[in-house]
Amino acid sequence: MAKSKVYFTNLRTNPNSNLLDKLERLCRRAGIADLPVKDNFVAMKIHFGEPGNVAYIRPNFAARMAHLVRSLGGKPFLTDCNTLYSGCRANAVDHLQSAMENGFNPISAQCQVIIADGLKGTDQVEIPVDGEYCKAPKIGAALADADVIISLTHFKGHEQAGFGGALKNLGMGGASVPGKLELHGASQPKIDRDHCVGCGVCVRHCAHDALSLDAEHKAVIDYDHCVGCGQCVALCQHDAAVLASWDTSQRLNCKIAEYTKAVLKDKPNFHVSFIMNVSPECDCWNHNDAAVVPDLGILASTDPVAIDQACADMVIKAPVLLTDNELHDHHEHENLEGADKFHLLHPDTDWQAGLEHAEKIGVGTRDYELITV
Repeated sequence: MAKSKVYFTNLRTNPNSNLLDKLERLCRRAGIADLPVKDNFVAMKIHFGEPGNVAYIRPNFAARMAHLVRSLGGKPFLTDCNTLYSGCRANAVDHLQSAMENGFNPISAQCQVIIADGLKGTDQVEIPVDGEYCKAPKIGAALADADVIISLTHFKGHEQAGFGGALKNLGMGGASVPGKLELHGASQPKIDRDHCVGCGVCVRHCAHDALSLDAEHKAVIDYDHCVGCGQCVALCQHDAAVLASWDTSQRLNCKIAEYTKAVLKDKPNFHVSFIMNVSPECDCWNHNDAAVVPDLGILASTDPVAIDQACADMVIKAPVLLTDNELHDHHEHENLEGADKFHLLHPDTDWQAGLEHAEKIGVGTRDYELITV
């Protein structure tokens, strides 16, 4: 496979060129105008940020991207899927409220905001990829229905995947709630009896008759019938149907690669990553710790694997900020230029496994040419 082109611009500006202008020039140079967006629905996959976290991509960048897509004749919308965990983005009502609080709304973003997997996280399309880990990933319906996919990614650390890049934004972020259970889980869900209120929602909606209420009016799973679809986890509003056990980082990243393949299957796609506010952990937390490396710039590519590899390489080469941050606290007297910051932050993670698997299954290539704009 030939090298993929990854385009990069730094964050320097002048009175004739602000960051929004540089973003548009970067995307045009990287080939966004070559996408068949005219008269088509363009899903701009983004992370709206858990309220309290302020490291997510600024809405200004999303608005300029929406303007750019519209100028090319497309119908852009911002989108994300609901979360597996209980928080402020676990259903569409709370998720849209959180997006609005963080500045993402039709006025500021200049396009509609749609929760891809619907009200309760169960609007999904199973897309066959015959993967080694996932045969038919469960993708949010709005993403599956879109004609073109653009990922807008805040590049940062991640406590399970190692880092959050384009693959995680698409593969994990594009999964419905049952899909997220498949990604994270090493086994079928379980019932936390202390949280179960006996409402019976999970029983009524289980398509496999695996759930019932016992004499104490608590939900019980019949594992002879349970297929691990995650419907009960998605529907339970009381944190009673939950993940039983977590999968390994290596398998998680490989599953994310297969889910990314499903999201992008048969769709023109384009990817933009912002190496800014590189926090140690995901934007899903309701806080963000101090950045660990300087803000480096913005990258764009038609290859999600190449852009992730390029972002990782740039952060690895970068110095650690000499201020209070997690890396500086634990490695104050070490020269960390060239060190794998993500492995130092999260020693049990294996981000390389995801990129290797994504390349193996044809999502993209790790071999890239970096072109400065």
